[in-house]
Amino acid sequence: MSTADDIILAIKPLGFPWETLDPFLFCAYHDDHYPAGDGRMGPAASLAGREIGMDFAGKDGWRMYHGQTVPGFPQHPHRGFETVTVARQGLIDHSDSLGATARYGAGDVQWLTAGKGIVHAEMFPLINGGQPNPLELFQIWLNLPARDKMVDPYFSMLWNPVVPRHAHTDDDGRQTRVTVVAGALGPTAPLAAPPNSWAARAESDVAIWTIKMDPGARFTLPAAIRGSNRVVYFFRGAALKVGERDIAPRHSVRLRANAAVTLQAGSDGAELLLLQGRPIGEPVVQYGPFVMNTPAEIQRAFADYQRTQFGGWPWPKDEPVHALEDGRFAQHADGRVARAPG
Repeated sequence: MSTADDIILAIKPLGFPWETLDPFLFCAYHDDHYPAGDGRMGPAASLAGREIGMDFAGKDGWRMYHGQTVPGFPQHPHRGFETVTVARQGLIDHSDSLGATARYGAGDVQWLTAGKGIVHAEMFPLINGGQPNPLELFQIWLNLPARDKMVDPYFSMLWNPVVPRHAHTDDDGRQTRVTVVAGALGPTAPLAAPPNSWAARAESDVAIWTIKMDPGARFTLPAAIRGSNRVVYFFRGAALKVGERDIAPRHSVRLRANAAVTLQAGSDGAELLLLQGRPIGEPVVQYGPFVMNTPAEIQRAFADYQRTQFGGWPWPKDEPVHALEDGRFAQHADGRVARAPG
């Protein structure tokens, strides 16, 4: 019988971004309490005292990031990995060098395979003029193996109403609700990952779950494949037990993957993110937005971007936002338009 001491491999405080393990590259958790919008989708508040263009300090509980008038991340390139953006609150306006656009949020997930190269913008439009515009999201970088680093870019939307959920009620009637972005949980299967994703291979054992537990709820994480990396990030709540170990708030817990372990929330409940996967096990050379296997491949990525701009930027602004009245939608590069259901 395994004990908590040999199931828990490491406990670390959460920083920014959160530390991850192969096959993941990093996880950024954004939790911004934006004020009302100004009618142009920027904040109806003074920007004085902020380092505009590089505003990460969190003054007044929110950040402009690299945005000038609307918060967010104006056009920037990627090559060699995937971004999985879990938009729990608020909205994200996406535009890219393939000509695709989207507005998503309120529980939607965007899964973008950068592959051989894409340029995209991720802006946070503040569409509510008379009330605050809270934003909460995870952006997870999932690596690609060498054979897939130069595949064609691909993006898919997983709309909130169709993202699978797994509900568990413990013996005391307390619930745990798991949002299954990747990796099956019991009978709850995820939506399909992009075709060249490491997560598209069953043997990769990739799981991305958000876990919300009622006060005092108990939930057992099932065993995964031996040799996979498994980390849970305890980001909300005052107390959590993992096995018999008490975990302080805002800490990550690295677990031995091939052992089941019971979680128990404290008196105000708990929220966690789980990232799990079999390591790709290849060299990782990263320089900013490019993640390859060798320094020479990084140099080639810079040269290719300087020469081609990964297809060029077809939008009139570096930080485009969509119309104030637009709902949640995705227009793909081939012209297909999808609307969030419900």
